[in-house]
Amino acid sequence: MKRRSLPVAVALAATAAVLLTACGGNDDSSKGNDKIAGTDTGGKKTSAAPSASPSGSATRPKVTLPGDVSNTFESWKTGDATKDAVLADASQRINALDYAITQGNADEPVLGFYYKGDALVGAAQWVKGFADAKKSMTGATRYFDPKVDVYAKGKATLTYCSFEGKAYLKDRKTGKAEITPVTSKSYLLYTTRLEQSAKGVWQTAVLHSVRGNSACTS
Repeated sequence: MKRRSLPVAVALAATAAVLLTACGGNDDSSKGNDKIAGTDTGGKKTSAAPSASPSGSATRPKVTLPGDVSNTFESWKTGDATKDAVLADASQRINALDYAITQGNADEPVLGFYYKGDALVGAAQWVKGFADAKKSMTGATRYFDPKVDVYAKGKATLTYCSFEGKAYLKDRKTGKAEITPVTSKSYLLYTTRLEQSAKGVWQTAVLHSVRGNSACTS
């Protein structure tokens, strides 16, 4: 699951893409070529999200995933309060998208809490792709190797990897999982930009992803 400053054309392709990829995401056709400011280019289970207290005054919505869906976040804590707040909200953004997919609701309000701008458009289109294809998701996804850079007040970048080899599409009618083999494409590299809202929520504004990137498979 992913978006870039996601072009509408890519977002609209989600319906087809969802039938071809693991439920973890739609690969951005830009392959991360657009530089994101601040980056160097040279689970019933409640998912295991970071325990750091998010910053700001906003009360975060509780996101509880169905029992057959889980996310784990490895080393998703730095000891730096601001960076950990970024990671906490980013992890809940991931959970929010998965929740919306399982509910089949592209208008799920929690998406607008953790996404903004083009990334929100992309997220809604991605969820709609699943719903239109009558698909949901099941299984476990592992997120690891996060790198946070708070490069200006209220602005940050976050890169991280995911392993989606144990996450699958699920037929919404039959409940049957579409098991796919683990390959290098089961690993994704995400590059994101976040902006802090007036209430202190770190919202994802830009999101790129690339499957099979060596940074995550080596």
